[in-house]
Amino acid sequence: MEHVILLDESGNALGHQDKRTVHTASTPLHLAFSCYIFNAENQVLVTRRSLRKLTWPGVWTNSVCGHPQESEPMVAAVSRRAAYELGLALDEVRLLLPGFRYRAEWGGVVENEMCPVFTASVSAEPRPHPDEVDAFRWMSWPDFLAEATAEGSLYSPWSRMQVTLLAALGPDPRAWPSAPSAALPPAAHTLVH
Repeated sequence: MEHVILLDESGNALGHQDKRTVHTASTPLHLAFSCYIFNAENQVLVTRRSLRKLTWPGVWTNSVCGHPQESEPMVAAVSRRAAYELGLALDEVRLLLPGFRYRAEWGGVVENEMCPVFTASVSAEPRPHPDEVDAFRWMSWPDFLAEATAEGSLYSPWSRMQVTLLAALGPDPRAWPSAPSAALPPAAHTLVH
């Protein structure tokens, strides 16, 4: 049974709650992550959330998202979710945006997360889990950036915010600088290694 790590406004852990019960109209602040996966051609993997998902079903978004478990390093959590959702083994998982935070609502369900953003690379094709992902595509970074930030974009709200911040790191994802793990929310500090 998966849970989420609940946070105070400073990012300190307050305990945990069953993932199945946390996402409501008044979702408490909790720790999460997002990851953008690139292939050898420097294309980003974009996924469509399964219609079975409670939050943002059927919406296109970044490669993979999830929640670290207690005593699970953040990089291990990213790798675990990529393996579960996409059937992928990740290479070179790097932290890019340690302080990303957002709150969004859709259909009466709220996401409220401190959500560090990572990047990773792969050399295989996804084999999506149908409960998590019902479609995927590889896109050039410029095409994805343009599509996700376009007026009326139908991408997830977190990915729209994240891509704007990632674009500020430079035009080539391979050259984006890694961020220091010390900048992660305090609850994640012990989970980094």
